[in-house]
Amino acid sequence: MGKFSIAGGLVVAAAMFAAAPAQAQLVNAKDPQAIKAIVESQGWPATLVTKPGENPYIESSRDGLKFLVLFMNCDEGKDCKTLQYYMGFNDAKSTTLEQLNKWNSEKRFARAYRDDSGDPVLEMDVDLDFAGLPRENLSDSFSTWAALMDAYQAFVMEK
Repeated sequence: MGKFSIAGGLVVAAAMFAAAPAQAQLVNAKDPQAIKAIVESQGWPATLVTKPGENPYIESSRDGLKFLVLFMNCDEGKDCKTLQYYMGFNDAKSTTLEQLNKWNSEKRFARAYRDDSGDPVLEMDVDLDFAGLPRENLSDSFSTWAALMDAYQAFVMEK
């Protein structure tokens, strides 16, 4: 009876282990190269820019739309906690504050405003603090960002 119980327990344990889902790979903003790889996995070019004493950022583009992935809440340019996706249009200065308010009242996930030069910009924050996010979730945030970039371009370029 003892041998049967041990063998039965091992079979049950093996079945439970096989049925358990694989642990999702967590990604955080402390590893700019990992974020760069995720941007590239979207089929977009990615250039990681690092300067001593400054927060790193990634320059990228999608379908002709240039954008940045900014590493935020960093400690002297390292150990960053959050990301911000950022794009602007210097050729759409005629976009009114009323139009930007309309965008902000109707859209989720990203905010629009005018920067110091009067250009309409779009920003989306992604919190990767603590253990981070599963790689798939972060990758999906770039899909959301891509849809928002397309919609924002159409919005600010309306005449």
